[in-house]
Amino acid sequence: MKRTDNFDWKSTYQAMTSDLPSEQSRPVIGITGNLGSQLCTLAEGYYRSVLLAGGIPVIIPPYEQTDILADQLDNLDGIIFSGGGDINPLYLGEEPIRELHGVTPVRDAQELLLAKLAYDRQIPMLGICKGIQIIAAALGGKLYQDINTQVEGISVKHSQDLDRGTASHTVTIEPDTLLYTLFGAHLAVNSFHHQAVRQVPEGFKVSAMSPDGVIEAIESTTFKSIIGVQWHPECFCLNGDECMLPLFRWLTTEAASFRKAKRLHSRILSLDSHCDTPMFFDQDINFQSRDPKILVDLHKMTEGHLDASIMVAYLKQEGRDDASLLAATKKADRILDEIEQMAEKSSGFIAIAKTPADLYQNKQAGRKSIMLGIENGYAIGKDLSNVERFRNRGVVYMTLCHNGDNDICDSAKGNNEHGGVSAFGEKVIQEMNRVGMMVDLSHAGEKSFYDAIDISRLPIVCSHSSSRLLCDHPRNLTDEQMRRLAQSGGVAQVTFYDGFLKKEGGATIIEAINHLNHMVDVMGIEHVGIGTDFDGDGGVTGLASASELINFTRQLLQQRYSDHDIELIWGANFLRVMKQYMKVEN
Repeated sequence: MKRTDNFDWKSTYQAMTSDLPSEQSRPVIGITGNLGSQLCTLAEGYYRSVLLAGGIPVIIPPYEQTDILADQLDNLDGIIFSGGGDINPLYLGEEPIRELHGVTPVRDAQELLLAKLAYDRQIPMLGICKGIQIIAAALGGKLYQDINTQVEGISVKHSQDLDRGTASHTVTIEPDTLLYTLFGAHLAVNSFHHQAVRQVPEGFKVSAMSPDGVIEAIESTTFKSIIGVQWHPECFCLNGDECMLPLFRWLTTEAASFRKAKRLHSRILSLDSHCDTPMFFDQDINFQSRDPKILVDLHKMTEGHLDASIMVAYLKQEGRDDASLLAATKKADRILDEIEQMAEKSSGFIAIAKTPADLYQNKQAGRKSIMLGIENGYAIGKDLSNVERFRNRGVVYMTLCHNGDNDICDSAKGNNEHGGVSAFGEKVIQEMNRVGMMVDLSHAGEKSFYDAIDISRLPIVCSHSSSRLLCDHPRNLTDEQMRRLAQSGGVAQVTFYDGFLKKEGGATIIEAINHLNHMVDVMGIEHVGIGTDFDGDGGVTGLASASELINFTRQLLQQRYSDHDIELIWGANFLRVMKQYMKVEN
């Protein structure tokens, strides 16, 4: 609403309600408020800048109730940590020095928590002045309490006397940074601070420096939408100067992308077809907490908007004598028991799903889902009846082999013992078809792959495999394999294992997207999905845990994919095949 002398608000209301209700499309940007004497304050430039950039500003007042912080963040699409007083060094494990100015402990405690929680949730963030320091400190960086006494060679006046909307010094912006794409190599800024970032947190880099070496901006190196600046960009718009608006437009654009991804996830079912978290059950993990030992837990699934995961009972390929085979079967049953026990401990928040219908019912009820899988047909030994027994206890797929030949087939890392699928393996596949257990060919050798397609009456799946053309590894699928898989109605799930995405290592979310794009090009959108291999060495920069999966969706939205395409990728394709097996079973 413009400032005006027209006091006829009723006409404005009439105009706003005279047509169909409009769906809110602008992102909601939370801005942390300052705390004065019995006052929550916010400088006008913050919310004016957000409005000019196309966002909806809301103030986050300082408060002590930590139990509502997560709920507050869940209603935001982006957040600005605003400027203000000094940060209390006691929160950072340091004693205050004499040069420390006034602090606001309530605000500091709240904002440190907000920054860490927002980081976990992948919420786009912009830190301004104190805000850059809050982000850095919350995520493991270090601060100067006073640059004038703790930094040698300070030559720039970092606390100007000029009007706040006037630049007082310049900063040099590093190439190959987001900030560089917004402003170029140099920028004139204002300055009102005596504290600063001393050391950036892991996963961040310095993107701008002042002439005397003070860090003036930082940003994420792990594909998160986070920038922090030491100056006050919000002040310029009040003088009609839009030179700093690119920063706020960046934030609202990122927030709009995040908002769209969240809304999409609320409508679709997201399924990760391969997760190895049970491999950590012997390390006293706590699935209910945000456990640093594992990449998938209830918190991370919630943060990344992941609805369901197929957790597998993984069995290393070992001896094939009778005693070893019996031990393998026993181990598979024990791991499946432990998965069920884990779910039972969190029964109000997660449940075992045995059918696609269970997945959708759990989502509607606000619960996450776990499905059961077996990685390595070694689990059944030579007893064909184990196939039906495992199916009856809820196992939805079995990977025929792992790293080594077994009695069923040859592995991609085997010795070609059978020349493909063995005579026993043929019976296993036929039995899996009969009882409704999906046939998974990840880890299988090429001859085993083609044999299995010929033997199976139903489509096969590759629960966690990527493209061999893009990364020449025997575990990956050739284009010809993918075409044959698609012709048979099957599905291949791109995996986030570093060595399967980039041969020389150092893969990121970009390589994962490239693999998925290529698989879609070869197979068609109806035959591709996602199998992260989290906790089985899966996880790359930008997709380091289940909490970051929302970023994969954001990448898909930026590419050529429609909402329906993304629904297919995120599980509908895989579930289509699962339903075919269950139809036969029934």
